[in-house]
Order: sequence, then structure tokens, then C-alpha cells
Amino acid sequence: MAIFLYSDRPITVQVASIENNVPVRVFGLGTVEARIRSEIGFEVGATLDQLDADQGDRVTAGQVLARLSAGEQEAKVEKARAALLIAGVNIKRAEASREKAQAVFEQKEATNRRMQSLMGRDVASKGTAEEAARDEAVAKADVTVAESEIDSANAQLVDAKAQLQFEETMLRHRTLVAPYDAVIVERHKEAGTVVKPGEPVFTLIAVGSYWGLAYVDEARAGFVQEGERVDARLRSRPQDAFTGKVVRIGLESDRVTEERRVFIKGDNPPPRVYLGEQAEFWITVAQLDDALLVPEAAVQGYDGRQGWVWTVEADRLQRRLVKFRHRTEDARLEIVEGVPQDARVVVHIESGFRADRRVRVTEADTR
Repeated sequence: MAIFLYSDRPITVQVASIENNVPVRVFGLGTVEARIRSEIGFEVGATLDQLDADQGDRVTAGQVLARLSAGEQEAKVEKARAALLIAGVNIKRAEASREKAQAVFEQKEATNRRMQSLMGRDVASKGTAEEAARDEAVAKADVTVAESEIDSANAQLVDAKAQLQFEETMLRHRTLVAPYDAVIVERHKEAGTVVKPGEPVFTLIAVGSYWGLAYVDEARAGFVQEGERVDARLRSRPQDAFTGKVVRIGLESDRVTEERRVFIKGDNPPPRVYLGEQAEFWITVAQLDDALLVPEAAVQGYDGRQGWVWTVEADRLQRRLVKFRHRTEDARLEIVEGVPQDARVVVHIESGFRADRRVRVTEADTR
């Protein structure tokens, strides 16, 4: 009898209270990256003759960064220009030849008409008339040949223009310019180096394109949405507070680490950013006006959606299956369904818990 009375004596339990304005934040560990990052080089290969920029420089779109030796290509451009001039002269020559052939044809045509008229009046012989007709036909053929030479000369002119444009383009390819306003992250080559086509000479990032890349556990990423507020801390500046918002969520999770990529645009980035620096991110996914929260350690059989908790009902313990929604960063779960009215949820499980055991209630410290 004494043993029964001892085991049934009331025990003191701590219970949860309704809390107001509770932020729900999701943690993500990541790095500082750049949205626009380019490794730029020359489209042709040659000796690197000039470098006009270095690591850390800020450059504007169109600014010259480097040049290749251009002596050989400049000679090709001059040769193409000379070919263009020759093509123009050939057109003039062909047009003059056509005018000459046209004049001869008109003369032969008039002579033929006269000979045919005279032969009809028996003034000229038949042989003379036939010779005049033949001369007219030959002169007409010469006009056709002259016209075809003009077409050929025009085609040569088009080809010469295209060749000049090609050689000038190849000459421009020996000058490397900034494609946009950028900061030079790294210079890969030095003057005198023979570079290959497409080989990187500079690594650039667009000015103002910094953002954070956070890796968030898939189990916590379901409530992350674009536009949500983010608090960040850089590893090199732990005392400074940085804020931003979610601007993009990766559509493919990492199959090994089971993490989702979340991209954050900062509101107040530091004056100088170092790519790849480690950063911590806290994404505010919800603000709970009135929330009943229970530590995850006080839940039995939790499967991510529901679990069993102990409640106090009429000063006695009961076990209830409840449903959860949000999880706070201090590992507390928001109960949304399953707790009877006037019941209180126990926040610490102790030995001796059993259904219908009498208890005394104290409020848990939520600070």
C-alpha cells in the first residue's frame, strides 16, 4: 500500500505557454559568390604584348584590358585593303570595255542594216551583206562578254570587302576589352606569354552582382520562398550584421548531401567582398503571432508531421497524438492540431510518466 501511494504521488511538470510573435528561421551554411562571373581571353592565339589591368582593378565596359602582337595581322589587313582597291579598278576597266563593245556593236548593227538594204536594191553583193551580219553578231557577243566581266568584277569586289572585314575582325580580336562594368578577380597571364585561343587571361565579376549561396537541409527548405528576409554573418566579420532577401531557389537538390541551394541578394554588402568566403544565413520563413511550441526532445515518434506528446488534463497526465507545422531554430515544434481545449503540453519528459498520474503544473521558461 505504501509503495502504491508513493508511486501515485503528484509530480511537478513544466508545461508550454502560448507565445507571441515567434520568428521561424531556417539556417543555411554557404559562401559568397557572384551571379555574373566570366573567364575571358582572346579568340585567337599569339604573344601577349600588353596588359593594362590587374587583379582588384575596377573596369568599365569596353575598356581595353590587354593586346596581342598584331604586326602580322595588320599586314593582312593592308593586303585586303589593296585587294579591295584592285577590285574597284577592275570594275571600272570592265565597265569601259563594255562601253567600247557597245559602241562597236552599234556601229556593226548600223553597217549591217545598210548592207542588207543595199543588197535588196542589188547595190551590194550577198557576200558583203553576210559579212556585215556576221560582224554584228560578233560585236553583240562581245557586249555580252563585257557585261559578264562586270558581274565578275562586282563579285570580286564583294569578296574583297568580305575579306577585309574578316581581317579587320581578326585584328580586333587581338584586343581584349571588358564586356561589362566589372572587378578583376584574377589575372592569369603575364606579358610575353604565348596564349592559345580561348585561354583565360582574366577572371571578372560584374559590379554589384555579389550574392550569397546558402545550402539548406531539404527537411527545412520546404517553407523557403523567394522574397523572404535573410540575416547573414560573414566569417571574417562576425560582429557585423548583414541583411538581404531570397532571390532564387535552385531547382535541383544535391543528391549526396540532400541540400537545396538558396541564393540571397544582400541589402548592405561590405565595401569589399571576397568570393568563396564562408557565411552563415538565417532565413525567416514565418512569423507566428500565437504559437504553442514544444521541444522536439519532448515528442515521441516524431516523423516530420506528427508525434506523441504528454499533456496535463484535469491535473492528470495524458498522451496525445498531435500534428506539427513549423520547427524553430532552437528545435521546438509548433503544434497545430490534437491538443484538447484547456489541456497543457508538457515540455520535459521525466521518469515515472504514465497516463492518469496526478501532477502539479509549473510554467516553462521560454526565454
